[in-house]
Amino acid sequence: MTCALKLPPADSLRGATYHCLLGLLSVTGMRLGEAIRLEVGDVDLDQGLLTIRQTKFGKSRLAPIADSTRLALLEYRVQRDRFAKRLAPPQFFISGRRTALDPGHIHRTFYQLLDQAEVHAPAGVPRPRLHDLRHRFAIQTLLRWYRSGQDVERHLPTLSTFLGHVRIEHTYWYLSACPELMGHALARLERHWEKLS
Repeated sequence: MTCALKLPPADSLRGATYHCLLGLLSVTGMRLGEAIRLEVGDVDLDQGLLTIRQTKFGKSRLAPIADSTRLALLEYRVQRDRFAKRLAPPQFFISGRRTALDPGHIHRTFYQLLDQAEVHAPAGVPRPRLHDLRHRFAIQTLLRWYRSGQDVERHLPTLSTFLGHVRIEHTYWYLSACPELMGHALARLERHWEKLS
């Protein structure tokens, strides 16, 4: 994100856009398409709520955001409005040319930022992808619940809704994607069986 702020040209909104967009993806688990389709009216900075429309499955949802995220989005909106004046499209995130963001260009810029930040994958492992921010959000949320002793089964529908999954089975996939999560789930199952014995 530090590298994003240094993206050329310096007199453009580009650096602020990528800094804010990548931050939002990492703290909300939104899909890239959902984030770039956000319109100014979808970002309620008074209530700290995002209205996510045109999702992968055609449903809309509300997503609350933390106060730190709300403040970052507010700062970006001030820069955006000052930069674009009245020429901006309805999208919240805009390019340095005052147009909607192009997904292909976002992916290329993300890889450029990884190179600048010297983020490299080990041999034989694919390099990080933008979608990995969504996976990391889901896994970190589940780990936080397990580590704090919360009832993950009870909270899983909330995470599923927040991520915009139509079926909770799609959220269960994250449990199998991380060895630490599998360990926590196994330990919980063993404690359950011990109580029944």
